Amino acid sequence: MKFRNTEAAQRFAERREREDRAPRLRDEAPDVTHLSLEMSERRAEATAPEIEYIRRIVVQSAPALFEIPCGDTGCAEGGHDITRTVLDELRSRHESFEGEDACYGNVGPNSTPCGRILRFKGTVSYRK
Repeated sequence: MKFRNTEAAQRFAERREREDRAPRLRDEAPDVTHLSLEMSERRAEATAPEIEYIRRIVVQSAPALFEIPCGDTGCAEGGHDITRTVLDELRSRHESFEGEDACYGNVGPNSTPCGRILRFKGTVSYRK
């Protein structure tokens, strides 16, 4: 179990470093005043979400990086990078948008593709 905690801590530190190096959201989408992302995640074969939550983004200090860790604790090297989709929607000044992304990681000793599905819905407000 200690090995798994060490791996998780390492992944967290690496993600934090990428966030620190990333440009700021306020610079990439200067007219955005509010952004929230409703997210749900499920196994590829499941019909109902296993995880649901809302992430409210602090626009003034947030990185312009939207990497969401995989919800499966046994997933290695996976996650969901929805950065391009979110930034494209913000630059197009859409007040709401939706998307879906499959995890690119692997699970278990046979390195079976994870494939968990993240569905997200963004709600945005802009300066007039």
